[in-house]
Amino acid sequence: MIAFAARIGAGLRLTLVDVGASARLFFTLLARSPKALTRFVLVREQVFYLGNRSLSIIGVSGLFVGFVLALQGYYTLQRYGSAEAVGMLVALSLVRELGPVVTALLFAGRAGTSLTAEIGLMKAGEQLTAMEMMAVDPVQRVLAPRFWGGVIAMPLLAAVFSAVGIIGGWLVAVALIGIDAGAFWSQMQGGVDVFADVGNGVIKSLVFGVTVTFVALLQGYACKPTPEGVSAATTRTVVLSSLAVLALDFMLTATMFSI
Repeated sequence: MIAFAARIGAGLRLTLVDVGASARLFFTLLARSPKALTRFVLVREQVFYLGNRSLSIIGVSGLFVGFVLALQGYYTLQRYGSAEAVGMLVALSLVRELGPVVTALLFAGRAGTSLTAEIGLMKAGEQLTAMEMMAVDPVQRVLAPRFWGGVIAMPLLAAVFSAVGIIGGWLVAVALIGIDAGAFWSQMQGGVDVFADVGNGVIKSLVFGVTVTFVALLQGYACKPTPEGVSAATTRTVVLSSLAVLALDFMLTATMFSI
C-alpha cells in the first residue's frame, strides 16, 4: 500500500514538474514575442510554410465534409419538409463547429508534426545549443516566429475549410439533388449570424491555433535528443493536440452557448 501511494505521489510530482515547465516556456515565449515580431519576415515565412503547404489537405477535406453534410442534412430535413434549409445546416455546422475543429486536427497532423520534428532535430543536432553559445536566444529566434506563424495560419485555414465546405454542400444540394439555389443561399443568409456564429468560429480557431502550435513546439523543444526521442515527441504532438482541441471545443461551446 505504501509503495502504491509512493508511485502515485511520484507520478503527480512529475506531472506538476511538466506543467510548471510548460507554463514557464509559454510565458517566456510570450515575453520574447515582441522582439521576434520586429522581424516579421520570419513570421511570414512560417505562415507560408505552415499555412500554404497545408492548403491542399484542408481544401480537399473541406470539400468532402461539405458533400457529406449536404447529403446527411438533406435526407434528415426531408422527413420534416425542410429540405431547403440544408444550406443553413451546412453553413452553421461548418462555421460553428467542424471548420475550426477539423482544421485544428488536420493542422496538428500536418503542420504540428513537422514543427516537432524540426525543433527536435535541431536539438538533436545541437543547433539550439550552438545558438545559446553565440548569445542567440533560441526561444526568440526559433520558437516565437513559428508560434505566431501557426496562430496566424490557423484562422485562415479554418476559413478556407468552411468556404470550400459550403461550396461542396452547394454542389451536392443544388447541382446533384436539385434544391432551389435561391432557397439554399437565402436560408443560409437568414440563419447564419456574423458575430454569433462566424465570430465564435474565429475565436475557436484562434484558441486552437495557440494550443496546437504551442504543444508542437513544446514537444520538440523538450524531447530527448535522439531519433527515438524525436519520434516519440512527434507522436505525443498528435495525441495531446487532438485531445486538447476536443476538450477545449467542449468548454468553448458550453461557454458560448451560455452567454
